[in-house]
Amino acid sequence: MAHHLTDDTRIIERIRHPEDRMMTRPSIPTKFVFGLGLAVGVALSLMGAGSARSSAADAIPIDDDDIAGVVTGAAGPEAGVWVIAETTDLPTRFVRIVVTDDRGRYVVPDLPKAGYDVWVRGYGLVDSPKVKAAPGAVLDLRAVAAPDARAAAQYYPAGYWFSLLRVPDKSAFTGAAAGTGVASRLKSQAEWVRQLKSGGCTACHQLGTKATREIPAALGTFGSSAEAWHRRIQSGQAGSNMLSGATQLGGAAAMAVFADWTDRIKAGELPPAPPRPQGLERNVVITEWDWADPK
Repeated sequence: MAHHLTDDTRIIERIRHPEDRMMTRPSIPTKFVFGLGLAVGVALSLMGAGSARSSAADAIPIDDDDIAGVVTGAAGPEAGVWVIAETTDLPTRFVRIVVTDDRGRYVVPDLPKAGYDVWVRGYGLVDSPKVKAAPGAVLDLRAVAAPDARAAAQYYPAGYWFSLLRVPDKSAFTGAAAGTGVASRLKSQAEWVRQLKSGGCTACHQLGTKATREIPAALGTFGSSAEAWHRRIQSGQAGSNMLSGATQLGGAAAMAVFADWTDRIKAGELPPAPPRPQGLERNVVITEWDWADPK
């Protein structure tokens, strides 16, 4: 075992079926998902004394199966950013992710023997160039600042983008409006939100991903975003179910809500920036691996 920065240990594990490509994910950048179906193991800190190998910058002890180093940016050490090590040398794609501490230090522990691509990702950054490395390496990395707020926002969790959706006002469900528009099937704003979050779209999809917050050109040409959304929800083998769910939300009125969301994002509206991991959050070790091949 490698030497890590605390002795607090916890394990959380999640298994995802290959077809669940748009299921709700942990609140980490959605680009952490590699391939179809992942098994995600989160281990908060691993303990034990390391061997004598160390970084010249911060003397990080590591074992022969670790990769460690320091991440710096233009202003110095980068705290609370992710370091990702990925390989396709094994029978399945394998990814291990850790977070830097206050001094920009990281340890990617207990890696299977393979060649790895290693890079930096974090809020306020864009992905750094991938660097080749093998277990046992001391590898200092350079973070790359995002050129603008929009570029930085592409790495925000989907839920932050989803938060830009304007839920119909409570008044849309009362008085003369009751029984019409978004209230044609539902009696209150709370019911509408529940249908959206628990009984409808997000039962199968993570709303707010790039695939859902934008209208892909491949979908076709439409007179409005509302028309595009109406076409989108009829796509694929679950199209009839999605159309039924949209009807519960108010049909055309619901499509107008989603169209407004899409149009504002296209026009440049951005969600608030999330905070970087702090404290014990920085001791997380995330392991991802495919358990189905690309076919």
